[in-house]
Amino acid sequence: MATRRGTNLPRMGDFNQSVILEAIRQSGEGLSRIELATATRLSAQTVTNITRRLLEGGFIREAGRTINGPGKPRVTLRLVADSRFAVGVHLDPALMTFVLLDLSGAIVRRLSVRTPADDPHRIVEAMATTIDALIVGSGVDRSRIAGVGVAAPGPLDVEKGTVIDPPKLVGWHRVPLREVLAEATGLPVVLEKDTTSAAVGELWTRRESADDSFVFVYLGTGIGAALARDGEAVRGSTRNIGEIGHIIVDPDGPSCSCGSRGCVEVVCTPQAIVERAERAGVFGDDRRASDVATVHERFSRLCERAAEGDDAAVEVLRQAAAHITVLTAALTNMLDVDRVVFGGPFWARLADVYLREIPARLDRASATRAVRTLPVDGTVVGDDVGAVGAGCVVLDSVLSPRASDLLLDS
Repeated sequence: MATRRGTNLPRMGDFNQSVILEAIRQSGEGLSRIELATATRLSAQTVTNITRRLLEGGFIREAGRTINGPGKPRVTLRLVADSRFAVGVHLDPALMTFVLLDLSGAIVRRLSVRTPADDPHRIVEAMATTIDALIVGSGVDRSRIAGVGVAAPGPLDVEKGTVIDPPKLVGWHRVPLREVLAEATGLPVVLEKDTTSAAVGELWTRRESADDSFVFVYLGTGIGAALARDGEAVRGSTRNIGEIGHIIVDPDGPSCSCGSRGCVEVVCTPQAIVERAERAGVFGDDRRASDVATVHERFSRLCERAAEGDDAAVEVLRQAAAHITVLTAALTNMLDVDRVVFGGPFWARLADVYLREIPARLDRASATRAVRTLPVDGTVVGDDVGAVGAGCVVLDSVLSPRASDLLLDS
């Protein structure tokens, strides 16, 4: 596992502190000051000064001494996981998920509630009430909570903290979610796209190297994508990267509201897959699912039938895998990443079929197949990746070094 390197230039204290905290967090068992200086390439004096501040702030602790060759025993420094916490919230049109994370990114407590009907006011009230219940139930002092991260479907106006007309949230026209939720909870709130949050959660949980790069294909009520480069989530100019709903994956597919045919929005979403299963007679009735709750219930039944070997159900999911491969190939051929990660609330139900179907299909469509094989994995975070990632966005501002922090004011 690679470690970010610090800089001994003036005015880089905050960045260097993040470098050291991240190195200690990633190590798991802790590092000595000498090991920190070697890993980060900071001077011994810089490491000593920063670790003293971190010890005084309660972020790290001394965890025993080890003897490693001649000289004095080395003092191991470890992260104090319960020194700070963050709340992560995933706003999905069907289900809201809430997690409380400690400073290491581990889940301390989790709650989920059905998303109320489309009224934004009721949804925000339910958010605030559940966040309060999450904190009270955990027994954690609110003063140790760094903030609340909310993963929401886009598009977002991140500067203003507003949610702007997401396709699956009816009535959400420029809702000032960040401001209203901060006022209701009394905690700082960070608003992030659900797809970007998922990528941040993946980086926190499984950072393989400092230059890790991947496309995260997010399978929720809607379909989105996120990009990680050099071990950081790429957010885009307006922080709305990953709006892929109108990429065409089936030119002969259904008509889309944008005027094209066969877009991701009408081919790859759970609702589109359920509609295809209904047309194929998988459910044995002539009902049509339209509301979010019914679509989710039917989607689960479809996946269960496929797992049981129902040929019609398996074929529907194989077609879905073929369509999502077209999308994934377009993304990976353009972005030239090291790997692909699938995740989101619907991933677990699709994983068996998709991981059987997609890798070989993607390899055939890959522009770089002569150079390398592109690994395809499922997220290690699980169904809660959006909520966990949202909490990690908050922790990320405390722990993780970012190259942008090195930009000096003119």
